[in-house]
Amino acid sequence: MKIQTQGSIIIASILVLATLDAMLMILTGNIARDSTIVNQAGLVRGGTQRLVKLKLNNGKPEVINGLKQKTSQRINGLLNGDEALKLPPATDPVFRAALLDVQNEWKKIEGLLAQPAPNEAELFQLSETFFGTTDRMVGTAEAQAKNDEQLAKSLETLSLLLSFAVVVGAFLVLRNLTNTLKQTSSELAASSTEIAASISEQDKVISQQAASVNQTTTTMEELGASSRQSAEQANTAAASAQQALELSNSAKESIQTTVQGIGVLKKNVSSIAEKIIHLSEQTSQITTVSELVADIANQTNILALNAAVEAARAGEQGKGFSVVAQEVRKLADQSKQSAEKISFLIREIQASINSTVMVTDEGSKKAIESIRLANSTVRAFQRIADAIQNISMNTQQIALSSKQQAVGVQQAVSAMNAINLGAREAASSVTQVRAATQELSESAQSLKEMV
Repeated sequence: MKIQTQGSIIIASILVLATLDAMLMILTGNIARDSTIVNQAGLVRGGTQRLVKLKLNNGKPEVINGLKQKTSQRINGLLNGDEALKLPPATDPVFRAALLDVQNEWKKIEGLLAQPAPNEAELFQLSETFFGTTDRMVGTAEAQAKNDEQLAKSLETLSLLLSFAVVVGAFLVLRNLTNTLKQTSSELAASSTEIAASISEQDKVISQQAASVNQTTTTMEELGASSRQSAEQANTAAASAQQALELSNSAKESIQTTVQGIGVLKKNVSSIAEKIIHLSEQTSQITTVSELVADIANQTNILALNAAVEAARAGEQGKGFSVVAQEVRKLADQSKQSAEKISFLIREIQASINSTVMVTDEGSKKAIESIRLANSTVRAFQRIADAIQNISMNTQQIALSSKQQAVGVQQAVSAMNAINLGAREAASSVTQVRAATQELSESAQSLKEMV
């Protein structure tokens, strides 16, 4: 099996292990939630018994009413969820059915408790029935908690086993990779030795070639000097001829194009100026709107604060309105921050407008420069005659330099023959280098396939 495949298996196992850990964390949270549910269900079961005893023994009405409210809150929280009691809505069908039975029985008991002098026998009988119903509810919650706990233990055991398997697999892959690298390194070392021997032979051939190159260099320098002179003169002649042709054909068109360009440039500068003025007006309007938004945000924040104070005075009935007031304050703060960001962006836009004004001024300068270029184009006509005269003189000098180059070329040919002989000897050594290089390439390919 390739190391890449083994590594993929290890990575996949690690991903599965991470998934199991995530599931384990979720189950841990569920176990804590189940503990809260069982606790609240037990309080409903025991609190009702205490409430009935207080009613039968003529307990204080305020204590009885307080217990009734707490019991109703716990039952409703177990069924529909309650943030204050840290209870989620009931989702398990069996547990929810048990809660509905408890809720129905509680309504009967609550009705009797509301009477000034209820039938004691009936109240006692309902109390016993309600105790059995709540006991089944508690048993259902405990069973659910036990199932979650058992599942968590199973996942934890599976996670430990998979962790051990990943560690063992990684060790085996690492050992296999180390053995492969050792073998490949030995092959590369042998190939490198052969290459070094071939390179040593090439050094000798190169030394022989150096003497021939020195002789060739002297000859080529003379040839180069003559060639450079001929090239420079030929280039000068060609440039002068091209310059004369281009200047004579396009001088008039250049002047017309320059004038048209200046006109377009003036129009563009005017258009830019108008857009700058319009942009400045828009940024002023945005500034006004931004200030208005900031003012509204401050006023909204004050109103939300007043609303929160009034909600606090209202007590239990004002809790919902207090939450709304807090959200309004958050929205007001966000609006204020957005207004500050808009103001910052407006300042950046104003800076960009100032830069645009500088660019517009630069455009005006370019227009003046274009006029100057148009005037220089007129003077180009005069240079045409001078360029044509230079062509004739340079052509005569090229002919003389060509004769000198013929002698230098003959000497260069003799020197290059000696270099060619050394090149053939070097070719033999290159063949050996190629063979050693091929072996090195095969070893590298083997290493690549293993990885």
